[in-house]
Amino acid sequence: MQWRLGGYQEPAAAATSTFGIMASEREEFSLSGPLHLTVVDWKNAHHRRSVAASLVQGVRILERDRQVKRQGSQALAPPWWEFFHFQLIRQLVDDVDSSIFGAIYEFKPPESHYHNSVDESPRYVIAFRGTITKPESVSRDLELDVCIIRNGLHETSRFETAIQAVRNVVATVGKSNVWLAGHSLGAAMALLAGKTMAKTGIFLQAFLFNSPFISAPIERIKNKRVKHGLRIASSVITAGLALATKKSYQNSRSVDPFATLSAWVPLLFVNPGDHFCSEYIGYFEHRKKMDDIGIGAIGRLATQNSLGGLLMSATGRESEPLHLIPSANLIVNLTPCQDFREAHGIHQWWRPDLHIKSKLYNYK
Repeated sequence: MQWRLGGYQEPAAAATSTFGIMASEREEFSLSGPLHLTVVDWKNAHHRRSVAASLVQGVRILERDRQVKRQGSQALAPPWWEFFHFQLIRQLVDDVDSSIFGAIYEFKPPESHYHNSVDESPRYVIAFRGTITKPESVSRDLELDVCIIRNGLHETSRFETAIQAVRNVVATVGKSNVWLAGHSLGAAMALLAGKTMAKTGIFLQAFLFNSPFISAPIERIKNKRVKHGLRIASSVITAGLALATKKSYQNSRSVDPFATLSAWVPLLFVNPGDHFCSEYIGYFEHRKKMDDIGIGAIGRLATQNSLGGLLMSATGRESEPLHLIPSANLIVNLTPCQDFREAHGIHQWWRPDLHIKSKLYNYK
């Protein structure tokens, strides 16, 4: 099995679908979807999370349907949104490889499903899939994975398509009626779209599943003292480089970018067993610890910068690290996972027996 940023190589084993088409059972809603959510309480955090994750999975299966030419009654994607009374309004297509990377859904519940909690529901959800390691899409997806590492996702045509779609929907229906959602590479896309909109004062509800955090895997170190020491050393070095490159001076002459974004609080879903996203746990916890020991200023400066971004800036290429955000509601899945594939997968987020820990981090 071969792992990739934003996805994994799916096993060759497949199941025969109800339509006679060979497909992974993980693609079929009737076999792996949250069938227990026959009635959605939009005030319930588990229900909201499960629906958002299912809509993201719907985008992935849309692309898989396209790749294997499943059409009409053979298509497996529609149940992933129709079960929750959403309609597919538009597919977002990459102009390089023609793959479907996102979708715009509209919530259209029947009158019999109207109740008080519907007021908490979105009118539109814009969802983005993660990497698919199949021949039809792997080249472009991995290219974008590299763009995340190089802090260049904002320069890609896929993101331009995504942000234009977000702006158009918000302009039409207003910010309070729109959700963003994404998994892995798609979570990075949703995060960047959310940050871009937040800089203009538009704060969208965002569900970010297993969003990549590009950093040394310090969170995987078991010894807490060693881990804490490494984080302090890293913060001091990062803050020092930021001062040396006059980045902090430039920021002091304008609006603090973190202060501008601090009112936007995305929902960040991570799993400790997923090394692509688990660094978010230490990222937020460490900032609080730095405050507790009296060096919060260093911690705040360090969390606004990354070593990679500073090195790029020093070479003349201005770079804003995508993964660095001031505030978030961090939701950690503490349910034991068998392997990385499960820890990184989207399916975990609609399990009814999920054991999670949630903590709100506000930038001050």
